[in-house]
Amino acid sequence: MAITKFATAHWSGGLKDGKGEISTQSGSLKNQPYGFNTRFEDRPGTNPEELLGAAHAACFAMALSGILGGAGLTATSLDAKSEIVLDKQGEGFAITHAKLTLEAEIPGATEAQFRELAEKAKAGCPVSKLFNTTVTLDAKLKG
Repeated sequence: MAITKFATAHWSGGLKDGKGEISTQSGSLKNQPYGFNTRFEDRPGTNPEELLGAAHAACFAMALSGILGGAGLTATSLDAKSEIVLDKQGEGFAITHAKLTLEAEIPGATEAQFRELAEKAKAGCPVSKLFNTTVTLDAKLKG
């Protein structure tokens, strides 16, 4: 069973003076502005790397939740963050690293079990598989 989701982007103008809008199928993002200044400067709006980070963090947390369930564990909380690193390479740019950070409360989990399951989720998360770069994980079990 294949699941297909979509988002759209509209752009007008040049690279530095142009403007864009991003919308998602669900409507959770509707005509969200993006542009050169939201990507390379600290201006209001979003950018592709931020959206990739949100997708990665959400995917990883859901994957880990499923893996924990398979091990008979349920998290009280999983706080995931994904930093997407965009570096200049030659004439263009490339995503060179995705850094996952996790703070978790999982009653009954040992530190070793937690680390093993978190690494399994990192490797199995569909968004992690999408990246053609290094994905690292810094995971902390609370409590």
